[in-house]
Amino acid sequence: MEPPKGFLASLWSLLRFLPFFLGLLLLGIVKGVLVFPFVFLIMTLGNSAIILGLWLTHAVWTYYCIARAKQLGPVLKFVLAIGVSIILVSWPLTGIIGSIIVGVGYGFLAPIMATFDAVGEGKANNLMHCFLDGTWSTIKRSCTVVRDLKDVCFYSYFSIMDDLRLRDPPNGEIYEIRLCYIPGACMIGLLGVMVDVPMITLIAVCKSPYMLLKGWKRLFHDLIGREGPFLETACVPFAGLAILLWPLAVAGAVMASIISSFFLGAYAAVIAYQEESVKMGLAYIVSSLSMFDEYSNDVLDMPEGSCFPRYQYQKNVPLRGNSFSTHSSIRRENQDQKNPLSRASSFKDIIPELKPLKLLDHLFSECKRHGEIMIAEGIITHEDIKESRLNKGGSRILSIGLPAYSILQTLLFSAKTDSDGLVLSDNNEITTENRPKDTIFDWFFDPLMILKEQIKADHFSEEEEQYFSKMVLLLGDSKRLKKLNAQSQPLDERKQVEIDAFARRLQGITKSLSRYPTVRRRFEDLVKSLSEDLEKKFGSTDSVNGSQVSQNLKSFARLFSQKSIQMSRSTEDNCETSQLVNDIV
Repeated sequence: MEPPKGFLASLWSLLRFLPFFLGLLLLGIVKGVLVFPFVFLIMTLGNSAIILGLWLTHAVWTYYCIARAKQLGPVLKFVLAIGVSIILVSWPLTGIIGSIIVGVGYGFLAPIMATFDAVGEGKANNLMHCFLDGTWSTIKRSCTVVRDLKDVCFYSYFSIMDDLRLRDPPNGEIYEIRLCYIPGACMIGLLGVMVDVPMITLIAVCKSPYMLLKGWKRLFHDLIGREGPFLETACVPFAGLAILLWPLAVAGAVMASIISSFFLGAYAAVIAYQEESVKMGLAYIVSSLSMFDEYSNDVLDMPEGSCFPRYQYQKNVPLRGNSFSTHSSIRRENQDQKNPLSRASSFKDIIPELKPLKLLDHLFSECKRHGEIMIAEGIITHEDIKESRLNKGGSRILSIGLPAYSILQTLLFSAKTDSDGLVLSDNNEITTENRPKDTIFDWFFDPLMILKEQIKADHFSEEEEQYFSKMVLLLGDSKRLKKLNAQSQPLDERKQVEIDAFARRLQGITKSLSRYPTVRRRFEDLVKSLSEDLEKKFGSTDSVNGSQVSQNLKSFARLFSQKSIQMSRSTEDNCETSQLVNDIV
């Protein structure tokens, strides 16, 4: 859909679109008013019950884990206990207020957005979807939010605290606070707040009129020409609302700048403590004003540079001067020259960016495929599945080993194909261009890319890859790992130590990934699916003796192997995957 050309055509398109837009907006508001009370009650009551019900347990267990932490010194434990006390006291109030705000906002806005999305391109039965979309689905998603919070409080929290309690000090040295530098750091932090808060407030207030006028100009231009956010039907209500609420957005930006100035100024204490120098702390206080000024200029597309000087405040980091916004502007201009995008182009026409949730769906789809093979081989047992369904932590082989094994197969395949990114089993490739622009995703993507390059440099043989796969899968069960290793040929000692280190690192990355709430929910669905597949193929596991189960598993393994080989022969890209399945089964 191309926007109209010329002022009269644009004006006529706008007038013709207004009744349609207002009708959808009115319908969405009615749906939002009807749905949001249910969403509000579900999220507020559910989240509040979880937060208040577990608050005492979390408080006691937090202090206990800090007291028993092996890698923390006594002074640091005391400081952490004080800081944690503030968090524990404010957590119930913050969590309940946040649940109320999210419940009202999501319950009211989600039906409106779903109403406009129902008339998008490629949708059938638009009228029916206009009335139904965003009603029951919004209520179901609110229940999912409560479930995810439950997973965080029941699983992720205890997993993190167990790591804090049980992990040994790195290199045998505990973390401790150097008391002699505390007074000077506190003075520098207080001085940083006193200087940065008024100066950053002044900078933000002076630039706010420019932000207000420039934002209004851009939004009105897009409204008249049906460009930018007004081109997509689902975005029209929010883009129109942005025009009315833009002054509030500007005021919110100023308030955010003022609030951030406290933390920006107080960070001078951290710099003074880290560098063991009051002079470096003072240099940071002045440089932080320059950094904020340059960053705001870059965001508002104002001339780069700053009137404030920028000094070197870290001994081991070279000074970049006032080149931050200059480099950002040059990088943005080069990107625009390489990939010129029309302002009138649809959001759907931009280079597609992979979504983290889609990648998680792919990961657990691979976990299910590999899990079926391992169940047939007998590597994953009925006891593992039963333990995962009954125990909140689950079997380590299923909760950590199986996802880590699936990720490893992607790394091995990507290294063999000499890819610059990660090649998935469906031939999609994750690169720096289409990777999710998400900080949390970077925590996992960057270490996996480093691990892939190390695997590529080592040129593992087929036997070493098999040993690597076994280590990643069975690292949590020494008995089964020893049994499988006894059946394989011994490896070079240096290679074995190196692979063991890689396996532990990959399991550590996977364990961190498993702590996110949506991952835990998908893992439970995976265990349920594997259990249902076993019951369909072999009947009730309690009524089958060991020899029958073993015979059925071997038959199923041969059948799955044959099907995998036939599927791989249909496409040339899946030949290596077929060989990997044959090696496993």
